[in-house]
Formats: sequence, C-alpha cells, structure tokens
Amino acid sequence: MSELTAFRTQAKAASPALSPLLPLEVRGLRLGFGGAPVLDGLDLRLGASGCTMVMGPNGAGKSLLLKLLHGLMAPDAGSLSWNGSPPGQATVRQALVFQKPVLLRRSVIANMDFVVRARGVDPARRDHLLQEVGLAHKARQPARQLSGGEAQRLALARALLTDPEVLLLDEPTASLDPASVLVIERIVAAARDRGTRIIFVTHDIGQARRMADDVVFLHRGRVAEHSRASAFFPTPSSAAARDYLNGKIVV
Repeated sequence: MSELTAFRTQAKAASPALSPLLPLEVRGLRLGFGGAPVLDGLDLRLGASGCTMVMGPNGAGKSLLLKLLHGLMAPDAGSLSWNGSPPGQATVRQALVFQKPVLLRRSVIANMDFVVRARGVDPARRDHLLQEVGLAHKARQPARQLSGGEAQRLALARALLTDPEVLLLDEPTASLDPASVLVIERIVAAARDRGTRIIFVTHDIGQARRMADDVVFLHRGRVAEHSRASAFFPTPSSAAARDYLNGKIVV
C-alpha cells in the first residue's frame, strides 16, 4: 500500500460514512447566453470509476459542462445530480483544475498549506504530493515563478490534496511541452488508479487514446456519442465524431 493510499484509508476510517458521489445523472441540461443555446438538452450518465475524456469541437459546451458539474454555474433548465444530491452539496468532494493554473501569490508550499489549513489535511500528505509531482525541491520558491508545466503540476497537487472523489480537468495540458504533458498524465493516471473518478476535457486525440476508459463526444450542446474508448476510436457511431477523428472541421 502506498503512503497516499494509506492516508486516504485512514481519513475515511476517521470520517463519518458518506454515500458514494457517483453515479452522475444529467437530464435535459440547458444553458445559453444572449438567447443562444450552448448546452441544448444534454443527457449524460457516468458511473463510479475510470477516466472519462470529454471531447468535441470548440463551442460544444465542454468547459461549461465542467463548471455546471462543479456547481460554479446553474443551468437554465434540466437537472444534474450526484447520486441524488445537487451540485452544491457535492462540490466539497470534488476538485476542478483549469487550463490556466490559478495560484496564490505565495510560495509553492504556501499554496499547498492553504488547503492543509482549510481542510485539516495532514502536512505529511502535502509533502508526499509535492514529491510525487516533482516539486519538493521548489517548495520555498514563489509559485508564480514556476514554468507552465510546473505551475500546472502544483495546481494538480493542490487539487489532489483535498482527496477528491471526482477530479474535473479542463484541458490541463493545453500549451504544455510534451515532457510536461507526460508528467501530468502520469499523475492523473495514478489518481485514477487510487480510485478518484476523472472527468477530463481535451482536444488532444492522442491524449484521449492514452487516457480514456470512455469518451463523451459533445456536438452542438448535446452528447452526440458516449461509448467505451475501445469502441469509440476505431468505430465512432456519430458522423460528427468520425469527422473529428479524421481531422475534419466540425461545426
């Protein structure tokens, strides 16, 4: 058993029993701006484990969907529930990492300590995560002096420090160099293997192939296709997904 798995086991043993956060049920979700729909009757169901890659063309509603799942926005219509609970009640058991890291104007370790104090986390777990993401040697460095890849690794470590049941990722590797992409993918894969449910927005088809257990393909504000990765990539069932995977422009 790894140190981080041991921390999770001890924390759950010490905490009141909570019902699982999954499955996620989304029905008829609608959201628009200025009278124009962005999400237009979206239906989705996600089970309890694995890594779901959310794909689709620009404007399909991928990032908005994550914000709705995390309770940062409210839909115009439709329903969204985490095992029967509304998003607001589930937020504390999730973490969201944006494409551009949001870091405090403090040191690397102070960014982590903000969560340690807020959530009562064992500092040993903070130290373990900094080691895991390769930032232990930069703990005292100002966070805003980190490279783009390092900053995203810090944002990810800080999110994992909350021991989320669900980790929402909005293109966390966009614009990063290949070496940084690989590190981020390894960290996310390790979190999935420890039992964290991953919902990951990406435009990178290669990344989706490497990471996905299943794929949700959004098109024009709806789920055009939701299938296992083993079926989606060789034989997508929707015309929009086929065109997307073949490098065609999908609008």
